[in-house]
Amino acid sequence: MLFGKLMPRDGNFFEMFNQHADRIVEAARAFSQLVANYHDAHLREQYNRDVDNAERAADRVTQEVNRSLHKTFITPIDREQIHSLINSMDDVADLLQDAAETMALYDVRSMTDEIRRLTELCMKCCERVKDAVKLLSNIGDPATAEAALKTCEEIDRLESDADRVMRSAMSKLFREEPDVRELIKLKAIYELLETVTDKCEDVANLIEGIVLENS
Repeated sequence: MLFGKLMPRDGNFFEMFNQHADRIVEAARAFSQLVANYHDAHLREQYNRDVDNAERAADRVTQEVNRSLHKTFITPIDREQIHSLINSMDDVADLLQDAAETMALYDVRSMTDEIRRLTELCMKCCERVKDAVKLLSNIGDPATAEAALKTCEEIDRLESDADRVMRSAMSKLFREEPDVRELIKLKAIYELLETVTDKCEDVANLIEGIVLENS
């Protein structure tokens, strides 16, 4: 009976990874709607709350994973891999919340094309993270493992696209923005959004490692 308690529930960690990935995509979609409806104060507030709610739900999943790690004797993949993956995923949700909060705290006047483009790339990265995470429970299958690796490569490419947008955005900002306060605000937003894609790439790198070690 004691041994039964120590054994992991089938697919439990993978299920929790999927739940967290769902919350990341929820946060990214809410943030995308926040940007798209930024001119409407009521909708802006609503989507800001939606980002917060998704981030808090993601936190709860992270806490459950970390609690389960302490209670489970045998895990489906390496314990450190589980810990690193869930915490890197949680960083993505945290950064989306940070970006939404920063817009509100800094009272950013309007959205720029660069914010819209970076938001789109964040959205795509988060969706690809969800796709890759969903494949983890079946990476013993060669076709599934290959699909996971290809999805991780897509995330890497999207992160590179975000780097290029970021460099162009910064160049334009420092050349064309006459208001120093607005420059500081926009620079902070650009950096946060680009970091979202960086963290998605971190998640992709961890998933690649898991796939290569366990497939």
